[in-house]
Amino acid sequence: MIFAGLVLSLWGTILRVVAPHRLTSVAQLWARICLAALRRCCGIHIGVEGLENLPAGGAIIAAQHQSALDILVWLVALPYPALVFKKELRKIPVFGPLLAPTGMIPVDRSGAAPALRKLLQDCRAAAAAGRQVVIFPEGTRVAPGARADLQPGIVALAKSVGVPVLPATTDSGACWGPRAFVKTSGTVTVRLLPPLPAGLTRETIITELSGVYYGAH
Repeated sequence: MIFAGLVLSLWGTILRVVAPHRLTSVAQLWARICLAALRRCCGIHIGVEGLENLPAGGAIIAAQHQSALDILVWLVALPYPALVFKKELRKIPVFGPLLAPTGMIPVDRSGAAPALRKLLQDCRAAAAAGRQVVIFPEGTRVAPGARADLQPGIVALAKSVGVPVLPATTDSGACWGPRAFVKTSGTVTVRLLPPLPAGLTRETIITELSGVYYGAH
């Protein structure tokens, strides 16, 4: 994962200058390499269900987050992904400066109003370009069986970006724990559900997503 990331980040640094439109495909290639290595070395297989629920064009994926594996899965599963990431990742040498040019969306998790306005602006632009915006409303990786308070950003996105919001679940934490080095073989299932109805209240959006993530599924 690290070696492939370093090599492709160096390649991406060149593409950023000569062919920036190809940067997203470099990120997706990195994810495919990592998932192939997981299959061969760790016996971890991925199943993605519900892609028929994905609309044509822009969308917001409100994804449950149990593992770093979730990032790899969404990069591969979606045709034109734009993942929301914490802005601190931009400080990672070589790799970090490529995140925003690749179309990924930085977020300042301080929660200040200007940070939320910038997030909404970037997500609107990504959705208008036909990208699938992936945001993790839990705000961090949450171990299987645990719960987290959902962040308010997902409500603002649902109400103002103007594209369908699709909840998604995962059980990736059973094979790759939130901060675990050791991996456990098995099959990870990611499910993309139908879009939430338009016009829901803040409380209903949070309740619906909490039920999807932590209820029976």
